[in-house]
Amino acid sequence: MPERIVRTLCYFSDAPGAAVAERLHELGTRLTEAGFTVQTRRLCGTAGSLASLNALCSDHLPGCLGTLDRKAAHHCLDDFLDSPYLFMNLAPDGEVLEDDVGLLQRILRERPAKTFQFTFTFNNAHSSPYFPSAHRHCDGFSLGLQPVNLAEGCSTLAPWLDHMRHAWEQLCSLLDTENDFLGIDSSVAPLGGGAGSLVRFIRHLHGSFRASVTTDTWLRITTFIQEHNPRPVGLCGLMLPCLEDNILAEEYEAGEFSVERNLFLSLHSGLGVDTYPIGMDEKPERILEVLRTLQGLSNKYQKPLSARFVSDGRARIGEKTAFSNPVLRDVVVRPL
Repeated sequence: MPERIVRTLCYFSDAPGAAVAERLHELGTRLTEAGFTVQTRRLCGTAGSLASLNALCSDHLPGCLGTLDRKAAHHCLDDFLDSPYLFMNLAPDGEVLEDDVGLLQRILRERPAKTFQFTFTFNNAHSSPYFPSAHRHCDGFSLGLQPVNLAEGCSTLAPWLDHMRHAWEQLCSLLDTENDFLGIDSSVAPLGGGAGSLVRFIRHLHGSFRASVTTDTWLRITTFIQEHNPRPVGLCGLMLPCLEDNILAEEYEAGEFSVERNLFLSLHSGLGVDTYPIGMDEKPERILEVLRTLQGLSNKYQKPLSARFVSDGRARIGEKTAFSNPVLRDVVVRPL
């Protein structure tokens, strides 16, 4: 049986304190004893719990301020920039404005590493344990796997899907009696270039990433994770993190993962533009165009979509990044 990895175990609380941190530790221990590898434990509060999150969070326990409107995002921005452990997402009030792009540009200028911890969200789902899109709706915990690892050794799609279902059933058997268990976000969250790469497995199935794009494989995966998850919560979609999936980063450098292709896959199966490189000289009006398109698609299809653009603070279009982030692969930046 491939390794069962809990990518994120997240507790949601409007007043996070030592008791919540201890609860997370207890839950992590139970999962480990049951044979799961727990990769990260996380806390999600609200803008009102900023001080508590700052006091509790660390490298081993990151925190999220949740989904903020435009006013709250600007109010929290200085604290967000000053803390290496805080994540947040902005859901613009009404149409995306130049001011929203301006907020991203300030992050790019002052703390470019924080672009990894910030995303724009549209029609966001609550209680997802994946950062930076996490948003508290009520107190309790949810978790999400790194399910691509369960495809290791699978030659076709069906065995992988069965492995995912078995893992969800095991988690529910272990946690269903817990009153604060909110559910499982069955999103497919890739990481790295080996067993954790979704595109590596897709290449195995179809020979190339390009050949897969207009097959129904992506739809079949999405339908399965939405219909067979016994305790669904959160986003429950396909993540296409351009620089976290090393093989997808290769496709990006080869010109095979343009924003247009990213949006096409996201519209029917994915969750948006994620860890997508942006040049320091990218035009603000172009960023605004992409965000407004993403927002329009999200509204039209009532589908959660997000946009997380990342930069190293130096690389311009045509130059190679130097992220110094172990989960982000360096690439030559292309224009949006």
